[in-house]
Amino acid sequence: MRPNKFKQMAGNITFTMIKPDAVEANNIGPILAKINEGGFRIVSMKYLKLTKEQAGQFYAVHKERPFYGELVDYMSAGPIVAAVLTKDNAVADFRKLIGATDPSKAEEGTIRRLFAKSIAANAIHGSDSDENANIEASFFFSNLERF
Repeated sequence: MRPNKFKQMAGNITFTMIKPDAVEANNIGPILAKINEGGFRIVSMKYLKLTKEQAGQFYAVHKERPFYGELVDYMSAGPIVAAVLTKDNAVADFRKLIGATDPSKAEEGTIRRLFAKSIAANAIHGSDSDENANIEASFFFSNLERF
């Protein structure tokens, strides 16, 4: 992983990925609209396809979990959209906007309730802490200090 470039922005940034299932279902635009409606500013974004090696590195924290191999296969199966978002209280507010991992348990109007197919194909990733937002953003983006 790249060195942490976002330390000064703790609390004000989060990282997200629109996952392959949502990209394949043509939900990039509607998901980005929900993000904008939620008051987030997109400061950097890219469309790319992860290799299995990149997906494995990104999800290395789960390497010992039984679902790791399936997760790596899934995340490298098609293109994703990676983005860094800003807003006060970004991580907590974004987690609320995306909803529960299980879309059947997600609140009405959340991104996962609207666009996820299942627990595994849950449409979107959102950082779970300020620290992880910084690490995850640095994995994909190398020069955002100006934001």
